Amino acid sequence: MWDVVVLGAGAAGLMAAATAGRNGARVLVLDHGPEPGRKILVSGGGRCNFTHLETGPNCFLSDNRHFARSALARYTPQNFLSLVERHRIAWHEKAKGQLFCDGSARQIVDMLVSECLTGGCELRIETRITDMRREGDGFVIRTGRGDVQSRKVILATGGLSIPKLGASDLSLRLARQFGLRIVPTAPALVPLVLPDADPELAGVSLTVVTRIGKKGPRFEDGMVFTHRGLSGPAILQISSYLQAGESFQVDLLPGSNVLDALRRTKQDRPRALPPRLLEMLPARLAKVLVADLGDTMLANQPDRKLRALAERLSCWKVTPDGTEGYAKAEVMRGGVDTRGLSSQTMEALDVPGLYVIGEAVDVTGWLGGHNFQWAWSSGVAAGLAAVA
Repeated sequence: MWDVVVLGAGAAGLMAAATAGRNGARVLVLDHGPEPGRKILVSGGGRCNFTHLETGPNCFLSDNRHFARSALARYTPQNFLSLVERHRIAWHEKAKGQLFCDGSARQIVDMLVSECLTGGCELRIETRITDMRREGDGFVIRTGRGDVQSRKVILATGGLSIPKLGASDLSLRLARQFGLRIVPTAPALVPLVLPDADPELAGVSLTVVTRIGKKGPRFEDGMVFTHRGLSGPAILQISSYLQAGESFQVDLLPGSNVLDALRRTKQDRPRALPPRLLEMLPARLAKVLVADLGDTMLANQPDRKLRALAERLSCWKVTPDGTEGYAKAEVMRGGVDTRGLSSQTMEALDVPGLYVIGEAVDVTGWLGGHNFQWAWSSGVAAGLAAVA
């Protein structure tokens, strides 16, 4: 009889196991994959964007946007950074608040495994989990290696993103089996597919502002054209908020008075051809955007055409056909409904001893380390509660 069994050896699961083990619990970690922390290893270009210093509830999507507040407040980015520094892992701040390893993401995995082993945890990798049932005051987990009994169970098998790394719906299935509601899931932080994608623009990149409506979310960051549509940080961010069939706007020249700039160019170079209008943009993109102006000199371009071009540059309406799916998604949106969980302990309100953490919960972070911080914070919350 184990005190705590953690299902999943990813970021949240390892953090929860290490926390419970170092606080005196007998902990077993089960995972069907060939090694722990596989998603950590590929994150941040192999250097793991392990947290964001400015993370907070406003950086997450959820049906209850306040749910993450308690866990994030009790285990902060600075707490995790202190752990990183205690293990002498060199790090740097790539963009404001975004922290990466100087070396390899494997250092983070090794750190977490070391913390688990120091806490006396046992890790069983390549162990298929087939079912779980309540028995007395505890649980019985059925695996390919036989049954495992535990007083408490932490569901930490993640979501559906990046299936080639072993993504599983196990936590969602088990949660549903025990009566927890599931908020509909979808790929998030994912490239978008456009119905009229122009292969000639593939690889063109620039800084843009993406937004949904006048009061919706707004992100200023990089965008890149792909063979199938759009990607880059500004696109990944907005993708988490989009519903099927919904449109968003792109400002291709943020901070510019585009119409005034076009008029000045026309005045300064009246004999130039239309591509001269958009020298502030990548040449391939400029060529496509002014194609409908023809080869007439700028002096002969009517003002209405300049206004239409300015509108397109500052408020390009994009209606995606869909996304690149879970194969290219960094995270899953939706998951176990937070109304069925305690925000302080991550325990199921109607199933004592059952906890759900990390990506499996309906808490989805922005790009830049927020999702890892949620894994650390929710893992610590459940790990501490499971030994109380």
